[in-house]
Amino acid sequence: MIFINYLFLLIFILFSVAFITLFERKILGYIQDRKSVNKVGYMGLFQPFSDGIKLLLKESSMLNKFNFLLFLMAPLMNFFIIIMMYMLLPYDSLMDWFNLGILYFLSLLSLNVLSVILIGWSSNSSYSFLSSIRMVAQMISYEISLMFLLLSLMISSESFSLMMFMKVQKFIWLLSCYFVVSGLMFIIFLAESNRVPFDFIEGESELVSGFNIEYGSGYFTFIFVAEYLSILLMCYVFIMFFFSGNLLSFNFYLKLMMLVYLYMMIRGAFPRFRYDKLMMMAWKVFLPLTLGLYIFYFSIIMLLKI
Repeated sequence: MIFINYLFLLIFILFSVAFITLFERKILGYIQDRKSVNKVGYMGLFQPFSDGIKLLLKESSMLNKFNFLLFLMAPLMNFFIIIMMYMLLPYDSLMDWFNLGILYFLSLLSLNVLSVILIGWSSNSSYSFLSSIRMVAQMISYEISLMFLLLSLMISSESFSLMMFMKVQKFIWLLSCYFVVSGLMFIIFLAESNRVPFDFIEGESELVSGFNIEYGSGYFTFIFVAEYLSILLMCYVFIMFFFSGNLLSFNFYLKLMMLVYLYMMIRGAFPRFRYDKLMMMAWKVFLPLTLGLYIFYFSIIMLLKI
């Protein structure tokens, strides 16, 4: 039963990624005052499946000078790590019965950086490798701040488990107490999932599509799907932390759709940030601010206990 449960979870999150891409293209069409996809099926509903079949049937080209095994394994590793994070979703029947869910989340985020390094390095391409280096610097910069923000949240729940966050928020959302933390964490999640305005890993103007430039066919599909799975996961986790997420309620999915909509609106509304400003913001603004917030919330909790 556990295997069947996970299998259904995998199938439905892949379906959700297909329709999130359609949702994004529709929103960008409205923002740019143009017609979006509307030809394949009714209102373009079958367009994601058409794109997926086209990508999977394309010829996969092999390079002359590349590390064969790592080149083929790295996109699969990237996809597998993101899928593993979905074990955190706190169903009542399974998952997240271990009490170290947030540590598991941070560990897999760190491993995901390694998969992108392997994608860039194994291609033996200067553009791919440069993009991977930028990715590592960006992820390290923001994961330190994310860790301090999560520590601030864990003080209130006194647990590493996402299930405990559901119990703590039974009567009031943590957003009311952690409003500044929620804003900072949302910006960090944008940077973690490589979305505008922090999509430096795929800066087309200077990196020729970035780390995935040498990939095509099914391997590109794995990288593309993993990125959208990461967006969906970040939205799930954000709701669990601040909006009392119960996966069995309709309100949870309404909040999830609103957050995904906000992701798409930001892509249509904001230009790409400058890389040196991003690093300055990470180390000179976010890190001191998150440290200060951690000390503040720790002091408040200690005073309340006294």
